[in-house]
Amino acid sequence: MSLKEKLNADFKEAMKAKDKVRKDTISFVRAAIKQVEVDTREEVDDQGVASILAKQIKMRKDALKDFEIAGRDDMISEYMAEINVLMEYMPQQLTNEEIKDIVRETAKQIGIEAGSGKAGMGKLMGPVMGKVKGLADGNDVKDIVLEFLG
Repeated sequence: MSLKEKLNADFKEAMKAKDKVRKDTISFVRAAIKQVEVDTREEVDDQGVASILAKQIKMRKDALKDFEIAGRDDMISEYMAEINVLMEYMPQQLTNEEIKDIVRETAKQIGIEAGSGKAGMGKLMGPVMGKVKGLADGNDVKDIVLEFLG
């Protein structure tokens, strides 16, 4: 079963179960997928769906920071629930240790030394993100790359 099919089936189940958060969250994702398909005039595959899911999660995580500043605990809990629903459809995420291993391997391949400073940030981030796309949060990767270069 493809991710799109799973989302459609889970949407129907959420409607039957009257699970508003799950239904609304899946509905937003389905709309985002449909929008991409209309814009590109191509059907989105599982990798494309995973990319859309990652963007949806990132949007919500970014909004959480603003809600914390504004003291909107109600919105924080709502967005956290949505993030949890979205994470169910994402591939298994890499651990920090796995990301560190990928950063070390990639740095070795392109000739960047540990502790070489922020100058290698741009050279290292691109290849690392290419390897971990959809499997790790970009902010986590950035922090690990900075730690490696620092």
